[in-house]
Amino acid sequence: MTLSVQKRREKQKAELRSELVAAAHKLVQEEGYEGLTIRKLAKRVGYAPMSVYSYFADKQDILFALAEDAFETLARRIEEHPADDPIEALKAVMTEYAAFGLGNPNEYRTVFMTEKTKLPEGRSYEDMEEGNPAMKVLISRVEACVAAGKLKGDPRAIATMLWTVGHGTISLLITFPFYPFGDAQAYVKRMCDFTLAGLSAQDIPPLTETPVNC
Repeated sequence: MTLSVQKRREKQKAELRSELVAAAHKLVQEEGYEGLTIRKLAKRVGYAPMSVYSYFADKQDILFALAEDAFETLARRIEEHPADDPIEALKAVMTEYAAFGLGNPNEYRTVFMTEKTKLPEGRSYEDMEEGNPAMKVLISRVEACVAAGKLKGDPRAIATMLWTVGHGTISLLITFPFYPFGDAQAYVKRMCDFTLAGLSAQDIPPLTETPVNC
């Protein structure tokens, strides 16, 4: 096989995978987790189910692909909101994360609130980390806050704690819409300010004794 033919096939494969991921996003947005099946996905793009299995081993593989795609979208949205003040730049991450989740509740529930029991076949945690630009942006903005003396401690630990609070807040707003939280965006801002105030008052140690490379 010549190099040009191989490249053309790789390009076609990447394009089909992107088409499948886009179709999966729409299925989830319209029908939620239950609507995301290999058969429905194949029907939507006009391919045989076995063709889909050549890209994704199972439903969980599709969920990981959706998550990676969502993180790329989120990272682009975050980068559109730079700020000179490192704390304000960090708050922008949380604001955009909340806007993404609240604006796409079905997708957020499916992608971020469905248990992931194993890594995709042939992928390591480091691979998944490399494919998560949103987390990279979050950690880099935390690092900027640490460098400026606004926060103290391990950037990854701080970023993870912020993500934990953000995820919990968004999850509750989505799953308990009848609870009197008040304005959703205002509540997100309140939780963000509350968390940052708590984090800024202490030196945050690493989550584990084993260092993790970003």
